[in-house]
Amino acid sequence: MTVHRQQFPALANKAYFNYGGQGPMPQAALDAIIGAYQQIQTQGPFGLKTSELVIRESHLTRQEIAAELGVTADTIALTENVTAGCNIALWGLNWQAGDRILLSDCEHPGVIASINEVCRRFGVAVDLFPLQATLNTGDPVATIVAHLTPQTRLVVLSHVLWNTGQVVPLAEMSKAIRQYPDAEQPIRILVDAAQSVGLLPLQLGELGIDFYAFTGHKWWCGPEGVGGLYIHPDAIASLEPTFIGWRGLDYSTPDLPLFNDARRYEVATSAYPLYLGLRAAIATHQAWGSAIDRLDRIVSLATYLWENLQQVPGVKCLNQTAPRSGLVSFQLTDGDCGKLVRDLERQHFYLRTIVDPVCIRACTHYFTTTTEIDELIHCLHKLIN
Repeated sequence: MTVHRQQFPALANKAYFNYGGQGPMPQAALDAIIGAYQQIQTQGPFGLKTSELVIRESHLTRQEIAAELGVTADTIALTENVTAGCNIALWGLNWQAGDRILLSDCEHPGVIASINEVCRRFGVAVDLFPLQATLNTGDPVATIVAHLTPQTRLVVLSHVLWNTGQVVPLAEMSKAIRQYPDAEQPIRILVDAAQSVGLLPLQLGELGIDFYAFTGHKWWCGPEGVGGLYIHPDAIASLEPTFIGWRGLDYSTPDLPLFNDARRYEVATSAYPLYLGLRAAIATHQAWGSAIDRLDRIVSLATYLWENLQQVPGVKCLNQTAPRSGLVSFQLTDGDCGKLVRDLERQHFYLRTIVDPVCIRACTHYFTTTTEIDELIHCLHKLIN
């Protein structure tokens, strides 16, 4: 593990627990990005060779992402981040006044803001279902079904909750939504996958969802600015592109129609060297072990952190049972979470605060060490007591 960690320059001088915010890039990703930029500038940024490179690298990146998600490349649209992917789905549906969106109470502010604007413009209403309350007790599937209405048009939720680390039973939820007997029209499902891609082994075709928006800069440890949106083939006909550009056009026919697959939602020029960086980051993880092996170690380390946090006076973990993801959130029985996070960073421990619920979030990756966790616990003992 020591040799593997040395591939991540950012880990050399800190104890990093912010993978759910942004993962540190491996050196291979940095080298791939720099090398691609140098190649493009050497051969000319706008020329036939560079055009061939752009087409090739875009295709290879869709293929690599698709392989990681257990789908085919024609279902993947390359985007910049999760929010961009969510907006493609939110603005592409043909909304009618009176439609309703069912939203969990654990979604990111960026997604909530987009939904609020859709509602304002089109006369759509939002219903909230209390997913946060099911962290330790309750049935999340029954909870979501209880809040569906005949007018529900879209359900929006996360696969792994960014605030508590709860892993949502997505396949069971989607099955229950599809079987809702009172729906006036098919209910689409949009998933914020910011905390699941790169963390969970995935076979999206088995989850029964329509849209799955993700990024490469968190658990995949790729560069910021590269993400994607999975669109189920059956959902493409119901999703119109809002932004349209040359990348979404099929140049094989004279009238330049939109592609009939997920590429139709791509727009225009991007920072293509970042695609090579993301693939290099994914390859670095694959070299260590399978997605299942990585998750097993992530959860094992998160459990070790969770167990030790409970031995720190003044700390209360949100999870009452061992975590199933790499996110561990805890509260202070008396104290300022923001101040503690700032004090920790001065000691070279990187965590973050969450607003709802008010807490501190720490993340473990498969290359986190127990020594880092032990040192964090020791520092918490000193700072809190």
